[in-house]
Amino acid sequence: MSLGEEIRGHLPFLRRYARALTGSQQHGDNFVHTMLEVIVAAPDEFRSDDGIRIDLYRTFHRIWESAFIDDGEGSDEDAFVRAATRRLSRLTPLGRQILLLTALEGFSTEEAALITGTDTPTVEILLAEAVDDLDREARTSVLIIEDEPLIAMELEAIVRDLGHEVAGIAATHEDAVAAFENSDAGLVLADIQLADGSSGIDAVQDILAIAPVPAIFITAFPEKLLTGHRVEPTFLISKPFRENTVRAAISQSLLFTPQLAA
Repeated sequence: MSLGEEIRGHLPFLRRYARALTGSQQHGDNFVHTMLEVIVAAPDEFRSDDGIRIDLYRTFHRIWESAFIDDGEGSDEDAFVRAATRRLSRLTPLGRQILLLTALEGFSTEEAALITGTDTPTVEILLAEAVDDLDREARTSVLIIEDEPLIAMELEAIVRDLGHEVAGIAATHEDAVAAFENSDAGLVLADIQLADGSSGIDAVQDILAIAPVPAIFITAFPEKLLTGHRVEPTFLISKPFRENTVRAAISQSLLFTPQLAA
């Protein structure tokens, strides 16, 4: 198997991680593209004995650490991301990376240490600090768009356990838009495929036309929505999901709300 073939299967999930870390599909995908250029330029320096997946994320982190800070002028989206980054000054960047690596991407603390170039005890300390800091973030009201009653109930319980309110639960595109219009929801948690055959993505697009709230999508097939070839979700979690995955996604998405750009 060629190096390209080995890498290809991991790219959708690296895009998910990069988008969550930057709060932007464009910025996240650009980092992944830059990482691929680095690998192509020096493939022999890329491989290690730790495995292709760890090698990929470790290379990505080297690029992130050296290139993300940008104090110059840019687009509105650049200002948006920089504003969120300023708010994150209370939370060490490494701790935030470790939280996403373990909760969203499923790496162990030992693997996160290999990726970030630190040791396991340090990773465990930073992870605990990151969780504590995120727990102090502002609370909001969450609209859940999910057609499976048991999954909707599970999401509702997770949202409430995190200290957020539930603005409503909707099972169809039409009901979701109506529920949002009649609520003060500050975040949307949406399944991709809904009960009547409608799309959670379409529902969120209509909701975003009403108000620019962050949205997290849930799907059993994340790789189909992480191609990098079209407008795709910035925040995406996989089914079956774990509580800490939803927790990390909600906390991270709220760091990139429009209010931060003011």
